[in-house]
Amino acid sequence: MTQTSRLTPETGFMEHIEASTGIRISACFQCKKCTNGCPVTFAMDVYPDQVIRLIHMGMRDQVLSCGTIWVCAACETCTTRCPNDIDIAGVMDYLKERAVASGVSIPQQRTKLFHEAFLNDVRRRGRLSEGRMLQSYMLKSGELWRKIKDGEIGEEISLGVNMFRKGRMSLIPKGVRSKSEIRAILK
Repeated sequence: MTQTSRLTPETGFMEHIEASTGIRISACFQCKKCTNGCPVTFAMDVYPDQVIRLIHMGMRDQVLSCGTIWVCAACETCTTRCPNDIDIAGVMDYLKERAVASGVSIPQQRTKLFHEAFLNDVRRRGRLSEGRMLQSYMLKSGELWRKIKDGEIGEEISLGVNMFRKGRMSLIPKGVRSKSEIRAILK
């Protein structure tokens, strides 16, 4: 006889998300257009339509511990394709915040570090500076030391130089006038 764990739905989970975000998840009728259009489903453990279904069912722990919310590229293809105008990418962002706030073990720690480096750079300047953000990520994730050890750092440097030559990356990060407004949005 095998031992199975019990699934315990959290009643009101969907309603809490809807109240917190203003996104009507309850309007989803599982057409799967979000999943069919998603460019990163190959890397997901649970598809976007399944995440929404798990929310409907009140499966908070399963949703917050899945890797999908961290793999989501926030490209908004799912949101654009949704016939009921559900901001699925916005739901994924909210779920990331809830996972961190709840102390859930993140399955892909490097993805979380990249997400944090990205948001911290935008918070600091009001817009992204790829070079600075990448430095921060590579230091915090340990990727810099791994690439040095494996000899891959030369490829990264070559790529950066080529991007600079073609005007795709600047050495001096640009900012915006209304940094305080950007910071308020990110709160």
